Amino acid sequence: MFTHVVLFKLSEPTKENVKHVSDILKGMKGNIPQIKEVEVGIDELKSERSFDICLITRFDSLEEMKAYQVHPYHVNEVLAKIKPFIEVSKVADYSI
Repeated sequence: MFTHVVLFKLSEPTKENVKHVSDILKGMKGNIPQIKEVEVGIDELKSERSFDICLITRFDSLEEMKAYQVHPYHVNEVLAKIKPFIEVSKVADYSI
């Protein structure tokens, strides 16, 4: 199992913007066959160190994750639509 974690800090983290980006990320489930699991979490503490949204996706392998990254739905329906809202993102990728 390969896990891909992305933390997003929005440029304007209003309740509406956080929900909008979160909904787009959740929309990957069922639209990208390589994804085995999708989890989207919204930060509750709002501390100085906090990021606004956490995305956790799981795949059968690193190769499946690489295929997901270039999948048309991911590129056109996710990345293109959330990019205007994102100030910064950080990732962690690992196998278990």
